Amino acid sequence: MNTVPDLGEWPELDWEQWKETAETLHMCTQIVGKTRLALTPTQNHWWNTTFYLTARGLTTSAMPADNGIVLDVEFDFISHEVVCRTSRGEIRRIPLRSVAVATFFAEFTQALASLGISAKINPTPVEVSNPIRCDRDTMHHRYDADAAGRFWNVLRISDTLLKRFSTNFLGKISPVHFFWGSFDMAVTRFNGKRAPARVGADRIQGEAYSHEVISAGFWPGNGGYGRAAFYSYAAPVPAGLDKTTLRGLGRFDVKMGEFILDYDDARKAADPADSVLEFLQETYSAAADLAKWERASLDRDDEIAREIRLNNSQRHATVNHDDVKGTT
Repeated sequence: MNTVPDLGEWPELDWEQWKETAETLHMCTQIVGKTRLALTPTQNHWWNTTFYLTARGLTTSAMPADNGIVLDVEFDFISHEVVCRTSRGEIRRIPLRSVAVATFFAEFTQALASLGISAKINPTPVEVSNPIRCDRDTMHHRYDADAAGRFWNVLRISDTLLKRFSTNFLGKISPVHFFWGSFDMAVTRFNGKRAPARVGADRIQGEAYSHEVISAGFWPGNGGYGRAAFYSYAAPVPAGLDKTTLRGLGRFDVKMGEFILDYDDARKAADPADSVLEFLQETYSAAADLAKWERASLDRDDEIAREIRLNNSQRHATVNHDDVKGTT
């Protein structure tokens, strides 16, 4: 029942080819995401702000508004529009096309007003360098529908694999969700322990990393890396994690401070889905063991986890045996 279905084609997603579209779309998701932040009650680690995969794109899910209205907003990457729906049966559609972010801001605000919904937001984007107020942003204006469709299809694949990976864990775990601030899809595991305060952390980071976590996900190339990739990291970072050598695809990237598996390497593998799942499980195992998580009470025993633990044990046994031989 937890087997991975046929995921279909793994499309190309070259960052340089579509980064202008990605940056424009990122700003549009921030506008809708900030609306979700304004309308929903705060949840731990900002989980009330995130988007979720749908059969057509990404959704806010239901949000309570005034006068008993419930609103949801969906980025539809099949018909290429943003769809606003209310519990009264009203629908407003905003086409996604090559217009300035400021134009989209005005159209979205007008759509909400026509539905009788008011949401006061801070129009300045977060988690980006050199932010431009969305209501004044004429720099970002590119929308390539084909690229946006390929991006959504990679999110579809990532969502399926991250959910499969999530079935192994019995502790506190986030949904698989899309963060519009960092523009990535992620799932996060917790061991229940408070984390040391992060020096210089802002309100967002302070809440996100209030407890010890191991997180994994996918980002399309933004954030300075420049390539679409799956990632995995621990916070705080346990000593020795950067020395980990993976048996499968991927590596620890010292500059990024986390494990990276380039999307192109995964999609070109003999079995892309298995390669990603192995990467996710192996990097989690390495981080959890070094951080001394109580895995006996946190992990569900399944075939993938058992196989990786067995291979890790055999590898460690070989290393120890070689060490002994070297001292005799």
